[in-house]
Amino acid sequence: MNHSLKRYIERLCGAGALVLPLSVLPLASVAQQPVVEDLSGSSGGFYEQAQTQGGGSNGSLVLFNTVQEHQQEIQRLRGEIEELRHQLEQLRRQSQQQYLDIEDRLMSIGQSQIEESTPKVEPDAAEEVANTPSPSDVSEDARQTYQDAFAHVQARRFDEAIAAFEAFVEAYPDTSLTANGHYWLGELYAAEGELDAAEQAFTRVIDNYDGSSKVPDALYKLGLVKARQGEAEESRAFLEKVQDDYPQSSAAGLADDFLRQGS
Repeated sequence: MNHSLKRYIERLCGAGALVLPLSVLPLASVAQQPVVEDLSGSSGGFYEQAQTQGGGSNGSLVLFNTVQEHQQEIQRLRGEIEELRHQLEQLRRQSQQQYLDIEDRLMSIGQSQIEESTPKVEPDAAEEVANTPSPSDVSEDARQTYQDAFAHVQARRFDEAIAAFEAFVEAYPDTSLTANGHYWLGELYAAEGELDAAEQAFTRVIDNYDGSSKVPDALYKLGLVKARQGEAEESRAFLEKVQDDYPQSSAAGLADDFLRQGS
C-alpha cells in the first residue's frame, strides 16, 4: 500500500513539472510587454505631455525650442545683413555720383579740355580727340586701343573702361599716351570709390612721366583723393605743389578754388 502510494505521488509530481512551465510562461510574457499609456484624452497638448513624461528635465523639448530660437535668430540676422548690403550699395552709388557732380562743377570753372580731365565727356570732345593726329611714337594700333578705352568712358561704362585702360598701359608702356592711360585709371578708380587704386594710378603719372602734360592734373586729382581719404595736410601739400610748380596750368586754378572753398 505504501509502495503504491509512493509511486502515485511520484507520477503526480512528474506531471506537475510539465504543467508548471506552461502555466508560468504566459505570465512572464505579459510582464515583458511595454505598458502603453493613452494620452489622447489628456487636457494638455503634445509638448506639455512630452515635458511631463520627461519629468521637467532638460530633455528633447528644451533642445527643440533652443534650435527653433537659433533658427529664428539666424533668419533675422540674414535679413539685417541683406538690408545692410543694400544700404552699402546705395551709399557707394551716392558717393560716386557726388564725386562726379563735384568734378563737373570744378571743371566748369576753367578746364577747357574735357576729354583730358574728367569721366564725364561730351560727344564733341570725344570726336575731337578721336580726330587728333597721333604722335610719332604712337602706333595706329596703340591709338585705336586708347580710343576704344576712351569710348567706354564717354558711355560711362566705368568697369569696361578700367579694364580697357589697364590693358592699354600694359600693352603700350612707353608711348606718349601711356601717362594719359594711367591718369584715366586714376579718374575712373576715384569715380568708383576705389581711392587706394586711384592714388596709385595718379602717383605713377607723377613719378614715371614727369614730362607729361598730365602731371599737374594728376597732382591736383591726387590732392582731391587725399582729401577724400581724410588726409588734409597731404591734400593741401599736393594742391599747393600744383600752384607752385605749374602756376599757369588749369589744374593750378582748380587747386586754388578748392583750397579757398575749404578755408
